[in-house]
Amino acid sequence: MAEFVRYRNLMSDNIRWEGFDFRDDDIVISTSPKCGTTWTQMLCALLLFRTADFDRPLTAISPWLDQQTANRDDVLAELASQQHRRFIKTHTPLDGLPYDERVTYLCVGRDPRDVAVSMDNHWANMDFEQVFKVRADAVANDDLQDVMSSASLAQRSDDPVERFRAWVDNDTAPTLVGSSLWAVLNHVDTFWTMRDRANVTLFHYSDLESDLEGEMARLADVLHIDIAPECIHELAPAARWGAMRSRAAVVAPNSDIGIFRDLEKFFHSGESGQWRALLGDDDLVHYEARVRQLASPELAHWIHHGYRGA
Repeated sequence: MAEFVRYRNLMSDNIRWEGFDFRDDDIVISTSPKCGTTWTQMLCALLLFRTADFDRPLTAISPWLDQQTANRDDVLAELASQQHRRFIKTHTPLDGLPYDERVTYLCVGRDPRDVAVSMDNHWANMDFEQVFKVRADAVANDDLQDVMSSASLAQRSDDPVERFRAWVDNDTAPTLVGSSLWAVLNHVDTFWTMRDRANVTLFHYSDLESDLEGEMARLADVLHIDIAPECIHELAPAARWGAMRSRAAVVAPNSDIGIFRDLEKFFHSGESGQWRALLGDDDLVHYEARVRQLASPELAHWIHHGYRGA
């Protein structure tokens, strides 16, 4: 692996991974925001526990280690106390994570145009006053000016198309920005270049949509979980979008700290292709030119189509 890259923004700082004590069968779920993180956590939980009835919220079972709204010592203590196979959430790319051959690293890609639409809804649903409050309690806000300047939140146009173009054109380094086209493509690329390693696996959001049970079976195989197809069939409905939305208090991230105005709206839609109603031909030409600047043709094709749509 190359030298450890520092990723830091308003919500996350990967320096919190430094010195983390891995176990032999740990799972790290690493996605760019709004690409299927919670979905993948839910699938791991269903496969590992063989039930959708959890003893505590999913956000506690599968903590976000590098999140800046939680005390690091508390998160480490929670992870150290867990007796089940651990699956840990992060939005840090692979080159910013400690690499351990014993650990399974999972990444999920998604059409960046859908990511932009989903992220726009996500920002609108966030209560930033509460974010700053819980962040201050966890890590203090002495660095707030630095991280806010890279978060693309200070000045947001009233026009959703202009907001999309700003997201596409944001040239702040992915090591700082919370979400942008560059950050999404960089994140997936760190996995794409390592995808031949036995412990690194990519999934795609559209593949999960088109064949959830098939992708659950693939995930079980990657994690070396022996589970019958009949069991997957019984568990899969709990991972459907409507079912997860209806259980937002149990399934949504950060359900215990009040940073969302409406917890159910974290699961805003989940459908691919929402960008079609927003973007015109000129917007798409502009977007595609930017993608060509930032990604190889192979990666660009995969992130827009996945494996099953290739």
